Amino acid sequence: MKRRRSPPPPPLGTLNRRPSLSPLPDGEAKSEESPDADASNASINFINIGERTNITGSPKFAKLVLAGQYEEALMVARQQVENGAQVIDVNMDEGMLDGVKAMTTFLNYVAGEPEICKVPIMIDSSKWSVIEAGLKCIQGKGIVNSISLKEGETKFLEQATLVRRYGAAVVVMAFDERGQADSFERRIEVCQRAYDLLTQKVG
Repeated sequence: MKRRRSPPPPPLGTLNRRPSLSPLPDGEAKSEESPDADASNASINFINIGERTNITGSPKFAKLVLAGQYEEALMVARQQVENGAQVIDVNMDEGMLDGVKAMTTFLNYVAGEPEICKVPIMIDSSKWSVIEAGLKCIQGKGIVNSISLKEGETKFLEQATLVRRYGAAVVVMAFDERGQADSFERRIEVCQRAYDLLTQKVG
């Protein structure tokens, strides 16, 4: 009995290609193949945030700060930048710590380190006094993490205006007076309201 020959495989360029999809532009393909490409490339939308300078998430950093060993704590930030962090998140929210003093002291150390200062600093705190203390210390454009509508529009606008005055960017959480947005519709509602306030009243 004569065996039927299988048809030849399609050329490699046509495998898994759907008619409705066009090939990636050269720039985008390059960014996929070259993870070390310049982070400023517009096709890269992933940001590497170094969070080991967050006292609530790094036991090593917390131990150093609580012991007043800020020069050693600075090494944690430097290592993150050397390892590719594009933003450094700094959080000093700890019950046994004066958050304002700790944030000010640490960021003053950071200000003397050009290798760390070349990336934006994200000031991360649930206490507005700590955030404002951090804004007074950073060089260049910082990032505030975060503000929300949890305490109403007046407080939100007050904080957003201050952030703008310092020239910082801001993370806006999907919270309002009713609490955290827990559905897709609520997230759209809260975020749209925050966006309108920021663009129409803060500028």
